[in-house]
Amino acid sequence: MKNKIAIIGSGISGLSAAAYAAQAGNEVHVFEKHDQPGGRARQLKSGNGYTFDMGPSWYWMPDIIEDFFNDFGHQAADFYQLVSLDPQFEMIFKDGNISVPKSYNELKAIFEALEKGAGKQLDTFMKSARYKYEVGMREFVNKPCHSWLEFMSPRIAGSALKLDLLSSFRNYVGRYFSHPKLRVLMEFPVIFLGASPEKIPALYSLMNYGGYALGTWYPMGGFYELVTAMKKVAEEQGAIFHFNQNVEKIVTHEGRATGIITNGTYLEFDAVIASSDYHHTETLLDPELRNYKETYWKKRTFAPSCLIYYLGFKEKIPGLKHHTLFFEHDLNAHVKSIYDEKKWPDNPLFYVCCPSKTDPQVAPQGHENVFLLMPLATGLADAEPTREHYLLEMLKRLEKHTGAHNLASRLAYKKSYCISDFVSDYNAYGGNAYGLANTLAQTAVLKPSIKNKHLSNLFYTGQLTVPGPGVPPSIISGKIAANEVNNLKINRHEKAI
Repeated sequence: MKNKIAIIGSGISGLSAAAYAAQAGNEVHVFEKHDQPGGRARQLKSGNGYTFDMGPSWYWMPDIIEDFFNDFGHQAADFYQLVSLDPQFEMIFKDGNISVPKSYNELKAIFEALEKGAGKQLDTFMKSARYKYEVGMREFVNKPCHSWLEFMSPRIAGSALKLDLLSSFRNYVGRYFSHPKLRVLMEFPVIFLGASPEKIPALYSLMNYGGYALGTWYPMGGFYELVTAMKKVAEEQGAIFHFNQNVEKIVTHEGRATGIITNGTYLEFDAVIASSDYHHTETLLDPELRNYKETYWKKRTFAPSCLIYYLGFKEKIPGLKHHTLFFEHDLNAHVKSIYDEKKWPDNPLFYVCCPSKTDPQVAPQGHENVFLLMPLATGLADAEPTREHYLLEMLKRLEKHTGAHNLASRLAYKKSYCISDFVSDYNAYGGNAYGLANTLAQTAVLKPSIKNKHLSNLFYTGQLTVPGPGVPPSIISGKIAANEVNNLKINRHEKAI
C-alpha cells in the first residue's frame, strides 16, 4: 500500500528520510521554510563573488556518506569531486603548532617527537578506536532505540566492555598520552558532541578514527554539493520538494496525525516525519500529544551554539590552511564558560575554515573566503556589538598567526550568525547549533524518542534524536525514521489481510 508522507524540513536528516521513504514506494512531500534545501547546511551567496557553506565544513566519515549513495545505486563521485586535505588541519598553540598530515605514519612521527612512546600508543589507541567505529557506526547507531533489547545482538553485547561506554573520554585519552598538546589534539573532536570531554563516553574515540585515520575531505564546490546531491537522489526516487513552506501545525485525530497546515493550507497525509527541531515540532501539537513537557527540555544538556562570521577578503591571507583551530588558550576554561558558567568566554578558542585555499570557485580570483566559528553556551544575548568584539579578537589572533596586517580593512564582505539566528532560522531550542550533548545520560534509548508516543504515525529525525549530531549521524537518523514509516506500511498491509 502506497502511503503519502509529509517530511517537515530538508536538512540532512530530512533529505535522507525523503530518499529512503520514497525508495520504498511512498509518495513523499518535503516542506521547507527556506527557499533552498539543507537546513543548517544551507548555502550563502554574497552577491559579490563569495559562496559560503553556512554550517558543516568537516567532511569526516566518508564511508558513511558513501553508504547513502550506494543504497541508491550511486557513489559520491557521481555528483561531486572529493579532495583529501593535506594537511588535514592545523592546531595553533601558544608555544608552537601541530599540523595534522594526511599520512598516518607522519602523524605517528609527530606524536613520537612530542612524547617518547606516543607513536606506539597512537597505534593502540587507533586500533581500539577502529573497533568502536566499526561496531558503533555500523551497528550501535543504526537502532531506532525503542528499547535496550535492540542492543542485545551477540556482537554489541559481546563488545560492551570494548566500547568503553562507562569511561570518561578525558580519562581514556589520559591513559595513552600525557603531553598536553597531544591530549588536546585527541580531545578536540568531541567538543562539538556537546559536553566537556570529562562527560563524554570514551566510545566516541571512534571520532578520532573517523577523522584522523579515514582522513579529512572537501567536496569541490563546497559542502552544499552534498546537499544538492542528496536532493537529486531523493527526487530520483520520486520525492517532491516544496520551498518557502512554513509548517504551522500538525493536525491529529484519534491517535493519528492526519496532515499538516502549511502557509495556512491544510494538507492530508498518512504519516509525518519531522526533520525540524524536535522541541519546535512538539509545539506544533496540542500539549497532551507531545512526548515531553517543557521541564524535560530545560533539564537536557545541549551541545554548544556558536558565533559564526562569513568573511570575504579582497586579498590572499598567507600561511593559512583550509582548516585551522586556534587553541592558544585553556580548553577547560572555554568549556567551562559553555557548560558551567554559561557566559561569553574570556579567552575563546575558535575555528577558521578557508575553503578558497582548496577551491577557486568559492571566492573571486586573488580573494579569500573565510569562515570563523567560536563555540558558545546556548541562550546568551548576542547583540551585534558583542559579536563585533569577538570578531576583532579573532582577527587579531589570525593576523598574529599569518603575519597579515589590518585584516578588518581588507574585508569585501562580512556577515555574522549567532544564537538568535539559529532560533529564528531553525527554531533551534536555546539557539543550539549541534543538538543534544552525547553524554551517557543522553545516549541511545535515553535520547528523545524517534516515535511520538501518542500518535502512531508521527516520527522525529535529526540531531535531537538518535543517533545524534553531525552529518553522518543525521544521514543515519533519516534512514531510521524512514524505515519506521516503511514498517508502518507493512504493518498496515498485514492488518488489512
